[in-house]
Amino acid sequence: MESSEEQKLQVRKLELSDKSKGFIELLQQLTVCDSVSDKDFEDRFRELNARAEDHRVLVIEDARSGKIVATGSVFIERKFLRNCGKVGHIEDVVVDTNARGMQLGKKIINALTDYAHSLGCYKVILDCSVENKAFYEKCGYKQKEIQMVKYFS
Repeated sequence: MESSEEQKLQVRKLELSDKSKGFIELLQQLTVCDSVSDKDFEDRFRELNARAEDHRVLVIEDARSGKIVATGSVFIERKFLRNCGKVGHIEDVVVDTNARGMQLGKKIINALTDYAHSLGCYKVILDCSVENKAFYEKCGYKQKEIQMVKYFS
């Protein structure tokens, strides 16, 4: 049985109305995220919704404040390797600075991981900073190899 506190902090799919609940401001706590117009948000939301199985954005809304306090996404890569297997890629995980220490990050990671597993992914991967390595290890992830990146300005 869930406590009333847990019931106020449930993981769910992103909704169009979440822009007005601080979703973009939450992403700004993670990295560079310019303001997004209502039209651009709706366009991207509908685009992702059309790919609902292959790209899932999850949030946790604090029912008391009506604000989005945690989010993360997973997209599914379809491969030729491993008998045309699938890999889940977790991205954009952030918990509001005022809501940290409540296991919300772990709740989001577990939900994203479970979703990828339910679609038959043979693994789930993510990139993280050295500072966040211990957190992801607590979520059952382990370091493997090295990440490389090339940015386009």
